[in-house]
Amino acid sequence: MPLRRLYVVVLAAFAVVFTATSSWLALSVTSRAFEAELNDKLLVAAGVAAETGFEASDLLVLSPGDEESLYWAQYQDRLRRLVERRYVDAAWIFRNDSSVVAGPTPVHTVIVSTADAQPIGTRIRRFEAYSPQLTELWRDGAATTPLFAGEDGRSYKYGFARLEDSDLALAVLIPADYLAPLARLQRMVLIGSGLTIVLSILVAVGLAARIAEPLERLSGVALRIQRGRISQPVEVEAGVEIGRLSRAMERMRQGIIQRDEHLRLMLAQVAHEIRNPLGGLKLFAAVAAESTEAEERGRLFQRIQAEVDVLNRIITDFLIYARPRSPQAKLHDIRSPLREAAELVATELESGGGKLEIDLPETALEAVADPGQVKRMVLNLLRNAADAGDRVWLKGEWRNGEVVVSVRDNGPGVPDSMRTRIFEPFVTSKEQGAGLGLAIVGGVARANDARVELVQGRGSVGNGAEFRLYLSGSEEFPVTRAGVHAH
Repeated sequence: MPLRRLYVVVLAAFAVVFTATSSWLALSVTSRAFEAELNDKLLVAAGVAAETGFEASDLLVLSPGDEESLYWAQYQDRLRRLVERRYVDAAWIFRNDSSVVAGPTPVHTVIVSTADAQPIGTRIRRFEAYSPQLTELWRDGAATTPLFAGEDGRSYKYGFARLEDSDLALAVLIPADYLAPLARLQRMVLIGSGLTIVLSILVAVGLAARIAEPLERLSGVALRIQRGRISQPVEVEAGVEIGRLSRAMERMRQGIIQRDEHLRLMLAQVAHEIRNPLGGLKLFAAVAAESTEAEERGRLFQRIQAEVDVLNRIITDFLIYARPRSPQAKLHDIRSPLREAAELVATELESGGGKLEIDLPETALEAVADPGQVKRMVLNLLRNAADAGDRVWLKGEWRNGEVVVSVRDNGPGVPDSMRTRIFEPFVTSKEQGAGLGLAIVGGVARANDARVELVQGRGSVGNGAEFRLYLSGSEEFPVTRAGVHAH
């Protein structure tokens, strides 16, 4: 189901359930309160009338045929004055003759009534449907009946009150007039509920449009980016969450553009860097094929081998940069990988008349990092320094709880224009090289929770550059840190 329709259905269903439940509860509570109030009114009316205007001893002497007597006329007049009250429709004084007339149904006979002329002793059959309430009357002295519908369609209730402690009781008939306003209230509640549901649907439609339409637009943007059309910026949508999502998609679009540009640059750089060694290989191979002197051919083959080594190094750097290996960090003595990296570069430097000096402590220099990646970082720093100058210094020491490895050279240093970009890929001041050495160092350092920085123009020899690699050291400091090894 589409989000727009689902939103409307859920909110409309909630409105229906909420309004129906709240309306039912309100009507039920109101109806019970009105009925309780009517019961109280019945009992009060019957009780007050029974206690103030009717003497059981006088009524008990009345018997059939006394309908013309003064007593009977006086009591009927009192009942009629009671009926004249606006909330009483009819009244009876009746006798409990169940002990006299045997049978399964209680028998009650009239003494005085406001209804049509009923002789004394006439059986009141209308009360026979309310045996439980009459039993309560003779037991507790008062009772009310449930609501019932009269012949006129209105709702009524009977109220009973016992006269003193006799077998006589007063009955009054009161209309349940509260049902009319309750019915009006019910109609108003139903109308209000209907309006609430309609309003909820309209609000749901508006909110759904406000949420679904931006999501549909962003979905279209995602499809457009997936198809490669990423030049058009993502418009920022209104709202907190939707706006955050649109801004995130715009950052994703810019990241894809940067990645694609980065990939194109890397491919172009790869092609350029590989073409140079290949050109040399082709030239040296052609000359070696035409040469007849063994010594000359040997020299040419050495040049070919050197170009192959350069080509292999370029490909290795690209592979390391493109597919960095997850570090296997552990606490180890980094002097061993530092010496291994130094041996590889020292030979290259010495063959050209240069020199590499090593300053490492005699005690263990323990750091938490991947040993192989420590060697790779230091090797790249040493080769970068060897390309810049003919003298290189490698030093390892403890400093403020960290292992600091510094590589310094006596070269010309890093130009100011490149200082902030020196660790970015393909950034180099050399005529040859892909510019990946320092970028690899920066990436591998971050993977090992380490950091690398450039220190410009700080060296006792020359104005070269110094790079410092900071590794997480062990929690225990070594006893001594002295010790110098020269190479």
